[in-house]
Amino acid sequence: MDMLRDASDVAVRLGFAVAAGAIIGLNRWLHHKPAGVGTHALVALGAALATVLVSRTADADAQAMSRVIQGLVTGVGFIGAGVIMRTDDHSRVQGLTTAATVWTSAILGIACGIADFAVGAVAVAFTLGVLLVGKRCEDLIGRMLGARDEDGSPRG
Repeated sequence: MDMLRDASDVAVRLGFAVAAGAIIGLNRWLHHKPAGVGTHALVALGAALATVLVSRTADADAQAMSRVIQGLVTGVGFIGAGVIMRTDDHSRVQGLTTAATVWTSAILGIACGIADFAVGAVAVAFTLGVLLVGKRCEDLIGRMLGARDEDGSPRG
């Protein structure tokens, strides 16, 4: 019975990680960004899986967990770098927000991997809030301040 309970605990942790990553990925997919549901869900799942695995080792301690988390936080940056592009005229960089959401999905996976679902849920809500409201705020403030692009046209 303990093995079944243990398996269901792992499934819940990994399932929540996939759901958290998929929710953020859905936003990116709906905005036609290069990393969507699958990428975000798999990044979150991978981070949760690494966290769960290290926590289940016989000699796991806070330092071991810290090293895994540090590796994930650093390593996922390379995946995020893959979605960052310069425009043809090299005047703008695109994909930074999507790269940040890939990184955030990894951290959400860590939260789910250690079964801190409350922190994960709040972080998903805040992430969606930033994604849904952030661009609108930038555009509004840009119009209010009369911000202009490099070619002189109004920004936003």
